[in-house]
Amino acid sequence: MPKGRKPQGDRALTNAERQARHRARQKTQQPPVTVGPGKTTRPRTKPANRSRPQRWQQAIGELIALQADYRGWLAALPDSLQDSPTAQALQTIVEIDLDELAAVEPPRGYGRD
Repeated sequence: MPKGRKPQGDRALTNAERQARHRARQKTQQPPVTVGPGKTTRPRTKPANRSRPQRWQQAIGELIALQADYRGWLAALPDSLQDSPTAQALQTIVEIDLDELAAVEPPRGYGRD
């Protein structure tokens, strides 16, 4: 007879029950990570089924979309706020050249370059 832990109940757990118990324990045991003063967050896990180059392209696309939103916000800013810190920050964001980042093709790794 194989040695191992004795069941806590009247029968041994099924694989699904054991996995569910493990996942619940992992959620409760994961300590929060301190990001800044008074700010905590849970560690991020790697997104499933997306390679680094795919994540890079998605991030660049998000940055370009955000820059377009900020460009529209700057254009809609009233004249009274054109010299404000908000306008200066928006102008700085609009002036960033994201085309250079978009042109970068990250390596695929493991000799697949």
